[in-house]
Amino acid sequence: MHNLALALHDAGHHVTGSDDDIQDPSRGRLAEAGLLPPEMGWHPERIQPDCDVVILGMHAREDNPELLRALDLKLTVQSYPEFLFEATKKKHRVVIGGSHGKTTITSMVLHVFHQLKRPTDFMVGAQLQGFDRMVQLETNHDLVVLEGDEYLSSPIDRRSKFLWYAPQTTLLTGIAWDHINVFPTEADYVETFRSYLKTLPENATVIHCLENQLLSQTLADCPRTDLKLKGYVTPEHMASGNQLTKIVWPDGGQTFTPLRGTHNMQNLSGARTLCLALGVSTSDFDQAIQSFQGAARRLEMVANDPIRNWTVFRDFAHAPSKLSATTEGIRSAYPNRKLVAVFELHTFSSLNSDFLPTYAGSLAAADEALVFFDPAVVRAKRLPDLASDQVKSAFDQLDLQVYTTVQELELHLLSLEKDNAVVLLMSSGYFSGLQWPQS
Repeated sequence: MHNLALALHDAGHHVTGSDDDIQDPSRGRLAEAGLLPPEMGWHPERIQPDCDVVILGMHAREDNPELLRALDLKLTVQSYPEFLFEATKKKHRVVIGGSHGKTTITSMVLHVFHQLKRPTDFMVGAQLQGFDRMVQLETNHDLVVLEGDEYLSSPIDRRSKFLWYAPQTTLLTGIAWDHINVFPTEADYVETFRSYLKTLPENATVIHCLENQLLSQTLADCPRTDLKLKGYVTPEHMASGNQLTKIVWPDGGQTFTPLRGTHNMQNLSGARTLCLALGVSTSDFDQAIQSFQGAARRLEMVANDPIRNWTVFRDFAHAPSKLSATTEGIRSAYPNRKLVAVFELHTFSSLNSDFLPTYAGSLAAADEALVFFDPAVVRAKRLPDLASDQVKSAFDQLDLQVYTTVQELELHLLSLEKDNAVVLLMSSGYFSGLQWPQS
């Protein structure tokens, strides 16, 4: 939301906003732009009849006094995906969706466009190297690249965000049940992707991963015959010198990347297929992508000691399929090192006792598996208490270690032997302020 405010401010709009708490980096960036509210909290008197639009964030509540004031004045109230659609109706819209990998692939595509000096509007869920912010909206751009999230649009708009965008070109990475608080069953979750396919314009192009069975079945069941389907698979890849991975594409092309993990190679294949559909030659893509270092918190290397062969990665992983893919990918990239996988239960789904059993075997590729959850987070999400034994049983891994205080987790991590080891920190949160690694 603060990135959207900055983008609209830079585009010449008069922007104001409110929140009950604003932390850095949002706070500092808003203050620098002169957009930081003079005081925190809700002040309905600030909502005046001359507002063109009120953009409602997902985490506001239905009884928010400013929202109620806007509705009472009959102002236009939009979720940010609805607003993005209205702002880009005359552009070619590209949406990257799926249960995992969408932020990374969106970041890859934007990096290539940036390298090739091809201007575009965009919205992406991570900070990117070379970009000032995560949202850009300019009237002179004819293309917009959007990360398409299947979560709810707003507290008063219970549709999935990506149902708003109606893209002419889309990429789907795969379908793996998530967000149990919104989609109680796997069938409910799949249904929102079926609905998404219905929203696509006539003759839309659909780039899709051929290796995800549930996605392939969903596309096969889709009654539409006008969609232009283009599949992609994980390319052949192998470790190369200077900490690089060499990729050999099915068409004979080659490229090098500093990225690790099989799922990242799959993501690169999706980005390459999408860019080709958007008019970028494979040779231009292969050259431009070599400087892509990754998106923030997406398998991001946060510590590395080449002398001791000790590396720490941080990844925005929370769904069982992503945990498996990330852990197995790092295992394949570092087959001769001890792999320590550390996962934080943080989302509504992961902290839900009904969803927990879907994590069975998801950390099996690790030599040592640790799971952390903060009971205070469980209470804040108004979920029933969890027991450590319950978590351990759900993961179905006898040597799994469960931690419920960040102090105990940090002590264990500090005690790890660094020689010839790789540590993988996976969470959609921040491990309740874990200050590790120090270097």
